[in-house]
Amino acid sequence: MSTLTDPAARRELIARLQQLDLDAQPAWGRMNAPRMLAHCADALRMAYGDMHCTAKRVPLVRTALVRRLMLYVLPFPKNAPTARELLARAPGEGEAERETLKALIARFESEMGRASWPEHPLFGALDEREWGRLAYKHLDHHLTQFRV
Repeated sequence: MSTLTDPAARRELIARLQQLDLDAQPAWGRMNAPRMLAHCADALRMAYGDMHCTAKRVPLVRTALVRRLMLYVLPFPKNAPTARELLARAPGEGEAERETLKALIARFESEMGRASWPEHPLFGALDEREWGRLAYKHLDHHLTQFRV
């Protein structure tokens, strides 16, 4: 199961980012490629604790069983709602957004081994393994959205 804790998975995502056509139309959704890159970069900033998102109190989702299903079993849903903070920033120039996201993916290695991770606004407390899986799954979802 792919995760950002795995160096090969990080390299694979970065290689896929290089293949992204910044003018490509998404297979679903309304984001263009630069907006998707900014959204994914901000999601990683949230994972690292650089950005705060308001918690959504959905008690059932915070249970271990549902969290496990969402992270490890079920596919990432298309057009799922997201934290408004992860869509608030206007994207910069596409190539700059791509480079920022590549650096944020690579940063996961230096974040590994930290004592604690921020809470996810929907899932609540996640450990390194769970953040690594969720971040990979989110990035894969959006790269697939743009056919890379």
